[in-house]
Amino acid sequence: MKHPLHALAGWCIAWLLLSAAGAVWIARAELQQLHEAFDTDARIAHRLLSQQVVQYDAVLATLALLGQADAVDQPEQRLSSVYPSILSVQRRVRGASWPDPAATEAETLSRSLRRAALAQVDLPHGRYRLVMAADPVSYELDIDLAATVPSRDWPSDPLTSPARVAIEQGTQQFVVQPGQLAPGGWHFGFRKVLASDSQPFDVVAERRVGWDELPWLGMIGWSLVMGLLLGGTRMLLRQRSARRRAEELLRLGQVARLNALGELAAGMAHELNQPLTAVLANTQAAHRLLDDEPPELQTARGAMGQAVEQARRAADVVGRLRRAIERPDTEGRGEPVTLQDAVRSALYLLEPECARRGVDVALDAASPVRVLADPVALEQIVHNLLINALQALEQMPAGARRIAIDVTAQGSTGRLVVSDNGPGIPADALPRLFEPFFSTREGGLGLGLSLSETLAGGMGGALAAGLAPPHGARFTLSLPLAGATP
Repeated sequence: MKHPLHALAGWCIAWLLLSAAGAVWIARAELQQLHEAFDTDARIAHRLLSQQVVQYDAVLATLALLGQADAVDQPEQRLSSVYPSILSVQRRVRGASWPDPAATEAETLSRSLRRAALAQVDLPHGRYRLVMAADPVSYELDIDLAATVPSRDWPSDPLTSPARVAIEQGTQQFVVQPGQLAPGGWHFGFRKVLASDSQPFDVVAERRVGWDELPWLGMIGWSLVMGLLLGGTRMLLRQRSARRRAEELLRLGQVARLNALGELAAGMAHELNQPLTAVLANTQAAHRLLDDEPPELQTARGAMGQAVEQARRAADVVGRLRRAIERPDTEGRGEPVTLQDAVRSALYLLEPECARRGVDVALDAASPVRVLADPVALEQIVHNLLINALQALEQMPAGARRIAIDVTAQGSTGRLVVSDNGPGIPADALPRLFEPFFSTREGGLGLGLSLSETLAGGMGGALAAGLAPPHGARFTLSLPLAGATP
């Protein structure tokens, strides 16, 4: 029999598993959503920065195309008012030289690559220079990275956003958005080079999601819903199980009452049949004696004849009553039944009663034992034996009540032994234990064990009682094994 605490532990484990699975699913969905949002913002930032640096390439290409060596006003100097990120514009006409050797090297590289080239990069301070070689004038732009970032179109607030965005080249780095990188948790990363061959900077974004950002309210709500759902399911199952137990107990009670009534009626018929037989014999003797007396012989003979007929009629009525209420014969109606199944069925019905009384039931059955028996009669015998054991254990203190059930096969016989650690059976009551109407319990009818023994004998078996040392009672039910040779 499954202990109530074990069943409760199973429901708790199921709740924990469902809660954990649901919490993982909710957390994964939230992390997936956060990652998608992070990736979208990072790609927008990359596109905006790429648009800015591509504009610098376009500005240099335009200046190189339209540049004039003899221009006096130098219109390129007005670019800073249009592009605040361009701090200054330098030019070198043919025959002149750059004051900075880095610009000279960048111009040589630009001429070979036929595109703009980096002259000097100082990412920690957010500055770099870009040179475009051309004839008759080459140009150099001094660019401010901080002003390059389009704050108006930026996808997030740089001061409050948890994501960190930086522009990197080699070991140099310019932080565009500091972010809030908490230790631990889950890491999201993004890296992509800007869409300009002349300015090969990497846009690097990263974010860490801490435990405090998980949707704890949703996960706790899921756990509560699962708890309510499993609790309701358990309650419904318990109600259904209790209803089935009640129906089975009602059926067994009806069968037991009918069998007890049969036992009672059979006993009454037996007791009434004896005096009626004596009356019949005496009236017959009186009839013969009256035949020898001369006075009113005819009258006496007629009266005695009527007495004989009435006695016979009473005997016939008692006989018909006995035949009408006598139990059907179970002999020859046996079918293969597994003893363990009958025991488990009875334990299932009595599980609430065992739990209420605090009785620990242990079933020892190594392998299935199949016997020839009437299923209903066998179930009633096991039920009666367990009920007797439960009633006997009422005299024992709570927490020390034990019932042991042992099912074995010995030769051609299957044995079911029910033992308890109750007060046992008095020595003077043991020989009379299976007599009808004899009971050691106050208020007992004394028909349960008598009926069980009768049912066992009708199935070709036997029921015996004994003591279970150091104290307690032991009942042994023996039935022929299914398929065994008689």
